[in-house]
Amino acid sequence: MMPVSDNLPQLRDIHLPNGVSVWPLAYGWWVILGSITAFVALYYLWKYIRRKSKKLYALRLLEKLKNKNDIKSAADMSEILRRICIYKYPSAVSLSGKAWIDFVENHCKNKLKKQERDLLLNAPYMPEDITDFSSNDIDGLRLFCRNWIGENL
Repeated sequence: MMPVSDNLPQLRDIHLPNGVSVWPLAYGWWVILGSITAFVALYYLWKYIRRKSKKLYALRLLEKLKNKNDIKSAADMSEILRRICIYKYPSAVSLSGKAWIDFVENHCKNKLKKQERDLLLNAPYMPEDITDFSSNDIDGLRLFCRNWIGENL
């Protein structure tokens, strides 16, 4: 047997390693953080495109009526405004007459002139060959509709 040396004083006590640092993050956390950021960005992009597409669709419908200066185009403009109200303001679906016109005017900065009000209100019920309204009235109504769509969609 070999002599036992007295090495006990040279031994050191157990040393614990330093604590795990939070920074820098591991690659897995960067992937998770990037995925969440991409998901949120795509969600807001989807919402933006969806909102803009309704506006662009309504403006395209209005542009199709640009070359027409008759009562039928005024009736179609009234229909476009009503379709937007069904989507955006469900409480306005049942409005008709002066209440409908007042509702439309309250949701836009610009106001309608008297002839344009009458045209928007009565055009769906007028015969197509009526000549009581000028093309300036229809153009003014078209401009009002464009502004109204821009402010409400």
